[in-house]
Amino acid sequence: MSIARSMHLLQFGDSLLPIGSFTFSNGLESAVQERVVHDAGTLTELVLAAIRRAATSDGIALIEAYRAAHRSDIERIVRADRAVFERKLNEETRIMTTRMGRKLAEAGTAAVTAPELSRWLGRVRDGATPGTYPVGLGVLFADLGSPEQDAFAVHQYGTAMTMLSAALRLMKVDHRRVQAILAAASRTAGDDYAAASQSSLADMAGFTPAADILAAVHVRSHIRMFMN
Repeated sequence: MSIARSMHLLQFGDSLLPIGSFTFSNGLESAVQERVVHDAGTLTELVLAAIRRAATSDGIALIEAYRAAHRSDIERIVRADRAVFERKLNEETRIMTTRMGRKLAEAGTAAVTAPELSRWLGRVRDGATPGTYPVGLGVLFADLGSPEQDAFAVHQYGTAMTMLSAALRLMKVDHRRVQAILAAASRTAGDDYAAASQSSLADMAGFTPAADILAAVHVRSHIRMFMN
């Protein structure tokens, strides 16, 4: 791995990247309010479930978009983009993925030379494609010349850290426990990538009804720290 590649991995995987991820909890806020998550153990369970769903749904589209960008196939990228958007069951998760996707594309095109990402961003601005985060990430890493495993790793890390960063503000959990949960999440990433890399858009699935119910509950919450 080159130093430049390592730094790009850190740059675009950084939780401080200005794409608005800090405004979302990925469903954790409702889980805490409803006492589904109430300690480190239940937090671990929710995070592991979330990254598993991310791998079997958004992760597949990310890899598809990455491979399409390598072939400069914008229509294939758009199909992957729509596949992500159409599988989001509520408005808040759609807002989350499209807001972060557009902001990532804007930050990425400003920071590095990214011709395929620029083309995709143009389609997003024209309203021709939704602009989801996992697809944008796949296209960006294809432009960077990094392997698709890097993009997948950043996506899974981001899913976990969005929830764990929120957990530090929502419940009694310390930084050491958060790091232990993150390490546990990383141990499944290799197998999750292996499965996702052999899958097609038709295989995308994310059966986590409790998470979808919690997201629906959050829409009706009168007091919210996070957007979802």
